[in-house]
Amino acid sequence: MANVKVLNMSGSEVGSIELNDSIFAVEVNEHVMHQAVVQYLANQRQGTKGTKTRAEVRGGGRKPWRQKGTGRARQGSIRAPQWTGGGVVFAPKARDYSFKLNKKVKRLALKSALTSKVNDNKFVVLENLNLGQIKTKDMKNVLNNINVSKALVVLEDGNKNAVLSARNIPDIKTASVSTINVYDILKYDSFVVTKQAVEKIEEVYA
Repeated sequence: MANVKVLNMSGSEVGSIELNDSIFAVEVNEHVMHQAVVQYLANQRQGTKGTKTRAEVRGGGRKPWRQKGTGRARQGSIRAPQWTGGGVVFAPKARDYSFKLNKKVKRLALKSALTSKVNDNKFVVLENLNLGQIKTKDMKNVLNNINVSKALVVLEDGNKNAVLSARNIPDIKTASVSTINVYDILKYDSFVVTKQAVEKIEEVYA
């Protein structure tokens, strides 16, 4: 099992924790991580854009001029695509971009992402992150003490003070064990997690 040191909020080492190999020491599979990221981004798309084709634009029912004899190019409708105010060729339509990934694939992708952070020494475990008040400065001090700047901070449920204190810090995102995803893990340089949250991860994903 991988051993990772546990830090307190001052950045001092106060112990170590053994990580579960079935989650934090799997063979890193870049292909499934890529699939998970593509799925996450696709699922964020609203897909609400839409423009009208020539069949949907109002007007244009009458031929603007006769077919022959005017010297002008033949036209069938003033709502054809080449006309101002005409319909759009191959108009984009509202659609659902989301797609499904198998549960086992998603779980393997998450384990691969977590393992990659452990392998890169970007996995930081905090003994706790209990702030006495909602104060951005206190949260920044903790992050400076553990020497991270762009990080995903995973907290146990109910840690409201830490969540709200980190809200205004650029390049810092908080998440709970149930909301972590491969995209966020890979996007941020460091993965900061409380000791209690590590135990919860091992309980959920083992």
